[in-house]
Amino acid sequence: MTTTPSRPAGEAELQPVKFSRLSRRGVLLGLSGPQLVAAGSGAAILVVALYLGETTLPYTAPLIAGSAVLALVRVAGRPIIEWLPLAARWGRRSMTGQLEYRARISRPRPAGTLALPGDAARLRQLVDADTGAVYVHDPHTRTLVAVIGVAHPAFILLEPADQQRRIAGWGRVLATACRSGRLACLQVMERTLPASGKGLTDWWTHRGRFDGSWPSRTYGELIERAGPAGERHATTISLALNLSSAGRSIQAAGGGMRGAVAVLRQEVETLTAAMRAAELAPSAPLGPGDLALMLRSAYDPLVASTLERYGELGRDLASAGPVSVAETSGSIRSDSAHHAVLWISEWPRAHVFPTFLSPVLLSSGVRRTFTMLFTPVRADIAARDIRKKKTEYLSDAAQRAKIGQIDDAAQTAEYADVLQQEADLTAGHGILRATGLITLSAESPGELERAVAAIEQAAIQSSCETRRLWGQQAQAFTAAALPICRAM
Repeated sequence: MTTTPSRPAGEAELQPVKFSRLSRRGVLLGLSGPQLVAAGSGAAILVVALYLGETTLPYTAPLIAGSAVLALVRVAGRPIIEWLPLAARWGRRSMTGQLEYRARISRPRPAGTLALPGDAARLRQLVDADTGAVYVHDPHTRTLVAVIGVAHPAFILLEPADQQRRIAGWGRVLATACRSGRLACLQVMERTLPASGKGLTDWWTHRGRFDGSWPSRTYGELIERAGPAGERHATTISLALNLSSAGRSIQAAGGGMRGAVAVLRQEVETLTAAMRAAELAPSAPLGPGDLALMLRSAYDPLVASTLERYGELGRDLASAGPVSVAETSGSIRSDSAHHAVLWISEWPRAHVFPTFLSPVLLSSGVRRTFTMLFTPVRADIAARDIRKKKTEYLSDAAQRAKIGQIDDAAQTAEYADVLQQEADLTAGHGILRATGLITLSAESPGELERAVAAIEQAAIQSSCETRRLWGQQAQAFTAAALPICRAM
């Protein structure tokens, strides 16, 4: 992402920004590896058929045509050949009964595990005895995750100068995550939740006048009915410690999970200090009760406001997961809601202001969760990846020149993005791979489809392109709706 030259002095205005394009370049002539395999197989069959004689062409023509279709025809933005692994995985899961999940309430789960479906069932919880914070451990990917609540003013209501200052501060927060070298992922999650009315009820409980009069009774009934009818936004930031990359630091801190918790605590303190410098208000890492409430609310949104209003209900991590989950190709059903996950496949190509996502984030009447997954890339790996991209582009350009093709504007713009990334890396900036996901929840399939249509239209207003993650909704929901830094 690059910035344009600043405005003239005296004009306190936001600076527009520009995003890098999603790479469309393949291994050769814009074709990916699977496409080349399919096209090469068809070409090989054609050569063999011509060598054996023209009489074999009618028999091999279906194979040749099928190879061309697999390699060149696109469905929902992907070549058919790239849909085959996803379709095979879906078929295997369907035949083995993995598309549905039912909680076994009569059989207790192993101590320390999260009651989540799918591959998230392997996650473990660790409670820090010193701070009371809970950390989520994934023994397979070797990560340890902490979740931090963040309070902030409404960005869109700030003055342009304040907005620009906060943008620069947030950039320093991301730079801190890049420089660490020990973080596997940083997840920013913003949720719309039905207001529980707890704050209003608490105010009336402590300051109300309960004298039995008609105004007192009427006001109390009004608070009781109107409190849960509003909507509020909640933001969390989750950071995942890479236990492999932080191995030496963990050993120096005492080794084992105790050392890992100590190192993650240091990373949390560093990141929260950077957030305070960016004029954000981070909380301490969430405890088991708060994390359990978030997980329960993601799978069962209708009960969220009730649990938040009534004390300690639903704050046990051992039972925070769903009772049932059923997955279809385009959505999942969990407890009281239907969900669908959209992927932001294309960010704005032209210069936009930092408030460009307002139509999506401020859409009313839609229960949604917006998630950004940032993956820090080490400087040496980023430099090697940039050199590879430059080599591929120059090789493709030379190959196109040999066969008489010319570069189009999209290829030239993509190469310019690569050169800009190289310049930024040379100047000392970090590289972050960003993935945007939007989870939509509704009480019925019809309401869910209307919500999807509304958000897709809002994304168009934001100059973004969204795609529904067909055939992988359960995995996408875990990554997009739960604050546990799960990669897609």
